[in-house]
Amino acid sequence: QVQLVESGGGLAQAGDSLRLSCAATGLTLSTYTIGWFRQAPGKEREAVAVLARSGIIKYYSRSLRGRVTASRDNAKNTVYLQINSLKPDDTAIYYCAARSTWDISADMGDSAYWGQGTQVTVSS
Repeated sequence: QVQLVESGGGLAQAGDSLRLSCAATGLTLSTYTIGWFRQAPGKEREAVAVLARSGIIKYYSRSLRGRVTASRDNAKNTVYLQINSLKPDDTAIYYCAARSTWDISADMGDSAYWGQGTQVTVSS
């Protein structure tokens, strides 16, 4: 059974850093394109970053640009999202998703696997 589990969220203060993790069971993340997304209350889901199977990483969120780094640890079958200089506007549920295609698009399609998300709350 495939499962993606996000962790690392929590309550932070503005200016703090967090590293979110996305651990997988039932699939090998290195052979999947992984997307990080977030959804703030009352807003649509936003793509943050996509890590393609090829190793290319594309950052989609303008508001996070320069403050976010996505990475993989294949040995741990885990993908990370480091967010620095957190702002209250970063408050959201952060999700990871995995799909088997090679492209760098943020459209995960209908067959992607999704985690349950991890809540990040940033206070001012």
